[in-house]
Amino acid sequence: MNIEKTIETLKKQLGSYRKTTLNREAHIYTPFQTLISCILSLRARDEMTEKVSKKLFNIANTPEKIVKLSQKRLEKIIFSSGHYKKKARTIKQISQVLIDKYNSQVPDTEEELLKIKGIGRKTANIVLAFAYGKDVLPIDVHCHRIPNRLGLIKTKTPEQTEQELMKILPKKYWAEFNGLFVLFGRSICLPVSPKCSECSIREDCKRIGVEKSR
Repeated sequence: MNIEKTIETLKKQLGSYRKTTLNREAHIYTPFQTLISCILSLRARDEMTEKVSKKLFNIANTPEKIVKLSQKRLEKIIFSSGHYKKKARTIKQISQVLIDKYNSQVPDTEEELLKIKGIGRKTANIVLAFAYGKDVLPIDVHCHRIPNRLGLIKTKTPEQTEQELMKILPKKYWAEFNGLFVLFGRSICLPVSPKCSECSIREDCKRIGVEKSR
């Protein structure tokens, strides 16, 4: 399977819908808003992430405004995103660290981002890619699962997937890879019973681990 051909074919199939909230809104979000939206997106649907993010940012869109909110009020604002208690704690904690250590600015390096408790590698890479335009590959469950299903790589962890994809995926596709594969994974290449009959790359897919499809 040729990875460049795969990317181009999926782009044609998914068309203008290939952007997710985080990279679609990158041009109007500040790096801080991109970071917080990423935290809100964990285990949440894309549409809900967008709705809750806008609701929160209309009230508080800077670290200073976030820390001034009570824990309970913040929980109420982001309730619909799910896991709201943990997310609220993480958002307030990160905001305080940014104020105390980074002059309220979100770092633009992986090293500094990963020093902040609550920011993992995927979140750091999303911020670097969408907020700062850096050449990185944000890898979530879809971006890890699908390349393995297709037979492009054989890895066990998202970290391994990132390293292997960096070897075979041309840099010109890095910026759009996450958004493209997240939408592909949510709409067609589902974790269970993927819609293979609707897939534009089904002829080349090795369907590794697929027991039942539609």
